[in-house]
Formats: sequence, structure tokens, C-alpha cells
Amino acid sequence: MTTTRAPRPFSAAPLRLFGAGLAAALALSGCSILDEKPKTPTVQYAPDPRVPADPSWPQANWQLSVSVPSAARMIDSLRIAVRPSGDEVQVYKGAAWAKLPSNMIEDALLRTLEDSGKIAAVARQGSGIGADYKLVLDLRRFESDYAGNAVPSAVIEINAKLFHTVDQKVVASRTFLQSTPAATTEVRDVVAAFERSLAAGTGEIAGWTLASGDAHEKSHKR
Repeated sequence: MTTTRAPRPFSAAPLRLFGAGLAAALALSGCSILDEKPKTPTVQYAPDPRVPADPSWPQANWQLSVSVPSAARMIDSLRIAVRPSGDEVQVYKGAAWAKLPSNMIEDALLRTLEDSGKIAAVARQGSGIGADYKLVLDLRRFESDYAGNAVPSAVIEINAKLFHTVDQKVVASRTFLQSTPAATTEVRDVVAAFERSLAAGTGEIAGWTLASGDAHEKSHKR
């Protein structure tokens, strides 16, 4: 003869007791299931140089469009790159750029040319102005480089090409390299060195662009 017993009713009490015990144990041990250690906050840096116009820059009666510099993803990053030695590339922990290096360069160049009063009109590429010339930039380096020294240097390397939009010919091409030693190895001093390199490079490119366009205007036949 077989005896059939009715199933016992389910009780959530053991689970509640287990959950309460686990919570108490975690509270006592100071542990967290989601995050064992608080994350280090990231400090954002925004170099914003003001570059005065050089009185020797020629006056341009033509219009210019400036393109966003092209760059490899590793170079054009919000992380601040540092090269301790040779081919090794790292990033500074707890620090980041507020905007991409390509945007820093484009913004600095536009502001410098606009504020100079040396050019009829300058705008971002695609803004709709009838540009006579187009400035195309290639960002090759934007990094802190020790290069065997005790303190790093802020290195910015940019290749610039000036196009005449009517015939799409390259009027001039040049590579600009700025390397400014930092005062110390501290991130804030490295960022200050980047601002100086950015200012110097912006001034060089702006003056070269105006001089190259002026030379072409005088030599070519419309």
C-alpha cells in the first residue's frame, strides 16, 4: 500500500533570513557587491590659448574654410597620451581633455584668424561660405614625450595643405612641429606646456596660411 503525502506549503521565511544575514555581513565587513573601491574622479583640462596677430601677416581679401584636422583615433582622443620611452604609449590616469585635440586645433585657428582682422572671411568647412581657399590639416602627434629626458615635452605635429578651391590645386604644403618642455612631470604642468605648444603652432599656421594665399593671389591669373 502506498501512502501519498500532501506537499508542504512554500515559505519565504528562510530566504528572508538569508538575505538579512547577508546584508548584515556585508555591512559589518564594509564590502559592496557592486563596487569594492570608489573610482578616482577624472580632472578635465581645456587649453584655450589666445594668439595675437603678427603685424607682419599680410592682409587677405579672400575667404577661407578650415577643416577639422584628420587624425588616427589613438591620437585624437580625450585621454592625454604620454610616451615614456621609444614606442611605448600610455595615458595619464585621472586626467582627460575636455574636447578632442582636433577640435582644440580647429577652434584655436578659427579664433586666431577671425580676431586678427587680416582676412575677409574665415569659417568652418561646410558652413556655406564661398571660400576661395581651403585649409586641410592632418594631426600626426599630440602627446607628452619624455624622449630620454627627466621631464616630458608637449609635442604637437600638424601637416597643413592650402587648396585653391577653383582648380582644387595645392597652393602650399608644410609640416609644423612644436615641442615645449613641461616645468615638472605633474599633469597640470604638462597641460600648461600643451597650451604653449598649441599657441605657438596656431600662430605659425595662421601666418603661413595668410602668406601662402597672398603669394598665390599675386602670382596666379583669375
